[in-house]
Amino acid sequence: MESNIKNMRQEVIQFGKKWDEAMVRNDANEIGSFMSDDWVIVGTEGGITSKTTFLDFIKSGDLLHNKMDFEDTRVEIYDNTAVVTGKGTSSGTYRGEPFSFYEWSTSIYIKNNGHWRCVLTMLTPAK
Repeated sequence: MESNIKNMRQEVIQFGKKWDEAMVRNDANEIGSFMSDDWVIVGTEGGITSKTTFLDFIKSGDLLHNKMDFEDTRVEIYDNTAVVTGKGTSSGTYRGEPFSFYEWSTSIYIKNNGHWRCVLTMLTPAK
């Protein structure tokens, strides 16, 4: 049982790294493959953005990432669900203006039919 949970934690960590790499490539189609259809993100300023809106920002070039660097990653497994919390830097441009956020990210992943998908991401400023 413990080795299965350890393997699942590693799967989720690798999944997250691949998602971060897709974000830095700004590949909206690949980014979307990491999210459930009903995925939402709660941003650092409290707004909620849907998957469709988020991906549209990337496709249009309004939102571009050049760094996704997370550390202190904590993964807890509950059956087919993973809760992932990490701290790091997200930077790029939004509508042509540079941004760089040092933030906590908490995401909930569900494994369905052998595939992990993120259903929710919540960001909080870190100190």
